[in-house]
Amino acid sequence: MDYRVIEGACTAAGLLALGGFRPAADDGAPAGTATLVLVGNAGPAMWQAFSEAMSPETRASARHPLDEWTRRVVGAIAGELGATAVFPFDGPPYPPFQRWALKSGGVFASPIGTLIHPEFGLWHAYRGALAFPERLALPAPPAAASPCDGCAAKPCLSACPVDAFRIETSLPARYDVPGCVAHVTSTAGTDCLGGGCIARRACPVGRDYAYGPEQARFHMRKFLAAQAGKARA
Repeated sequence: MDYRVIEGACTAAGLLALGGFRPAADDGAPAGTATLVLVGNAGPAMWQAFSEAMSPETRASARHPLDEWTRRVVGAIAGELGATAVFPFDGPPYPPFQRWALKSGGVFASPIGTLIHPEFGLWHAYRGALAFPERLALPAPPAAASPCDGCAAKPCLSACPVDAFRIETSLPARYDVPGCVAHVTSTAGTDCLGGGCIARRACPVGRDYAYGPEQARFHMRKFLAAQAGKARA
């Protein structure tokens, strides 16, 4: 299997092949996996594909519409390529996607905890993974340092209106989830609710890939719904 075939299948679905690695026994990949390729998104392509497949009414009413779309689309890619699909929302226990992303190379921990990509900035996400039983030739990850290393201002840490990202003893900052939720659900949090996380938007890297207003509102509302579910549990 040529990696370019995987890239093409992902791109045709509005997604991206975001690198891969050969997992060890303790990496949490499915049994028999010789190569794991991460699948995700950056920029507007995924949202366009998702919006065309799911009506606004369905996106509003379904409990997890993006997860449902992802399962169908990535599952179809896996079937086409002879791989097993793995999803970050399957659990508990949940697959360690952030650890997998770091092992695949090309991304780094940011001061606010989200992984940052030298090109996409904070505007990329992992939607699934393709577990292949054979050893595939993988492209070398981009030869780049973390863009945070040369960022003296670190506006992501100071932009939050309620200081939800707090530096204590070391990076990354501690994320005050209750404080964030309380602000976003208040009248003062209209900008965060409508445009997405201000701290994320403050980062200068990858702004060309920033989510549009509709996508930002969708993700913020799903985040709030998830936190409300945890509070009820």
